Amino acid sequence: MEKSILTDTLKHPFKPIIDNKSNILILGTFPSIKSFENSFYYSHPKNQFWDILATVFNDKKPSSNQEKIEFLKKHKIALWDTVCECKRKKGNSRDDNLEIIKPCDIEKLLKKYPNIKKIAVTSRIAEKVIKKHFKNSPFSILNSPLYLPSPSPLNARQTLQQKAEIWKKLLLST
Repeated sequence: MEKSILTDTLKHPFKPIIDNKSNILILGTFPSIKSFENSFYYSHPKNQFWDILATVFNDKKPSSNQEKIEFLKKHKIALWDTVCECKRKKGNSRDDNLEIIKPCDIEKLLKKYPNIKKIAVTSRIAEKVIKKHFKNSPFSILNSPLYLPSPSPLNARQTLQQKAEIWKKLLLST
């Protein structure tokens, strides 16, 4: 990537959403430009993340950031990203436009919250970050994260309902 079209180094702006009851950790790659603007995960209005989760859990789609936090806690879901520091091509939120500088310390999070039994990723780039940076992790759940079809509006290969069915199967299976 040419240096001239990259942003300055970006640091992840949000803390993980997690508590001691969380048993599923969903990891994205890095917040989109819209998420930065709205100060919350998956904030692009066309992103299907919250629609998919509402369908999976047969629950009302949360709208405010506080409702989203309560929704996640109610369903024992933790939320974070795999990249904590990166550069990005200006004006573009696509994961493949990121130059990854530093992954998030997922192992530290797992040590602090031992009830996490499943890890799922919402992009192939997030999956690659885990496989590259955590390939020798003592946490077996990091060695094979579940791949959830991307909720991004760019992923139009599947309908919202098809994505929700896959997410439900992976997230709710024992």
